[in-house]
Amino acid sequence: RIGSFGGHYIHAVETAAGPLDFLLWGNLQTGRWGRLDHRAGAVAIEAGWQPLELPKLRPWLRGGFFHSSGDEDPLDSKHGAFFQILPTPRPYARFPFYNLMNNEDAFLSLTARPHKNVTLTGEVRALRLSSRNDLWYLGGGAFQPWTFGYVGRPSGGGRGLASLYDVSADWRLNAHFGLNGYVGYANGKSVVSSIYRKDKNGRFGYLELLYRF
Repeated sequence: RIGSFGGHYIHAVETAAGPLDFLLWGNLQTGRWGRLDHRAGAVAIEAGWQPLELPKLRPWLRGGFFHSSGDEDPLDSKHGAFFQILPTPRPYARFPFYNLMNNEDAFLSLTARPHKNVTLTGEVRALRLSSRNDLWYLGGGAFQPWTFGYVGRPSGGGRGLASLYDVSADWRLNAHFGLNGYVGYANGKSVVSSIYRKDKNGRFGYLELLYRF
């Protein structure tokens, strides 16, 4: 039994140099995790700027930092890992080898919108575990009644997960059809290399045709 209590603040302001936007999000969790007391939390801070220069590209520069708690002592009576109850990973992690549990994520992104139906985005992310005593968690949650939907891999005593570099393109062809493309490269750090010793790096890409009814 887990209770999640949180809130967010979003603000945008017009300036002579272009619109600025800010986001602050936080969540605290309490309750029970099996026989353990559950005490966890997460926080996200983001900011963006849409400069007035290059109006044909409509650039949008964003940066931010996310932190969720990990379990520091697996042998005590408290479960301290933030639990991602109902995740929606696709908008935030198109290369989903990580999620919001026991995670720190610092990112910088640049979006260009050269046409009202075309969006181009490039991102750089520095990912690491919040606690080296907890696991590297993967998965998107309970997507069917008989599956928990998460798996944990040992940290190997490290915190560095990966540096992620990716680019994506979204093209809305008309009111019903869309075309999306994505390419991502993950440079694995100490946690990944302790498990995958032969090749610690990951590559992922896709081309997707979308139809809206």
